[in-house]
Amino acid sequence: MDVEVRVHSVRRRRSDPPVPDTPRPPNVRNWLIYAGLVALVAALMFEGYLSHKPGNSPLPLVSEATDVRSTITPAADSLQVVVAWDLTLSTPEGQPDSVRVKVTPSSGSDSIISMQAATVFADTAFVPAPAVGQTLTGSSCVTARHLDKPSTESCTPWQYVRPAATAQAGTRATQRVVVEPRGLQVDPDVAGRCAEWQRTHPGQSVWVVVNRLAIPACTGVNGKPTVAQFCAFVVLSDGRRLKSANSANNSYCDELFEEWTRERYS
Repeated sequence: MDVEVRVHSVRRRRSDPPVPDTPRPPNVRNWLIYAGLVALVAALMFEGYLSHKPGNSPLPLVSEATDVRSTITPAADSLQVVVAWDLTLSTPEGQPDSVRVKVTPSSGSDSIISMQAATVFADTAFVPAPAVGQTLTGSSCVTARHLDKPSTESCTPWQYVRPAATAQAGTRATQRVVVEPRGLQVDPDVAGRCAEWQRTHPGQSVWVVVNRLAIPACTGVNGKPTVAQFCAFVVLSDGRRLKSANSANNSYCDELFEEWTRERYS
């Protein structure tokens, strides 16, 4: 006997709402990572804020002169001494009423004293130049003056060298010897730092730019080299100009010789 089986497909009506998906449980591990990152960034920002925040330490009550330095250049028969200085920080009430500048050559001459306003940071004085073959040493002192308050003087030494040279005996053709440069400001070698450096570095040059810039150990309180290099040139009786033996094969003296020759012929 045949049995007929009919299969009816069951379709969901469009009006029936979709069956919602079962929500996933929260990922606790990811939330912990996010929270840790946020805390780390906040801590770094707070640390940077503290490190850049200015301190609350009070300013000194009185401003004093500091970093006194001198620059010396020849001016006719004298030396021009330009003294510069700075003032330390202080409260507005601690600013000086005036500044006292004193330049003292050690040759026995009287000190040159001038007064400047507290807003001025440089002054110029003129002292007699030393004779050829001599060195003039001195000091520049600056005092920030306060009414009814003690003031401290800040000083730095300086020196200016004028070399001399003579022709060796038996050189009759030589008329005269010329030394270049004719004079230089050379800082005192305080505590012998440059001499010690030269002793421990035999054969090495102290110069970065000859007579202008030296290594730190050979640079003094005024920013000038504590050593100097001079070149000797000769003028023959027939007018010819030559370099001396101790100035030959020296690039610095070669440049000076060319400049000196142009000056003499111009």
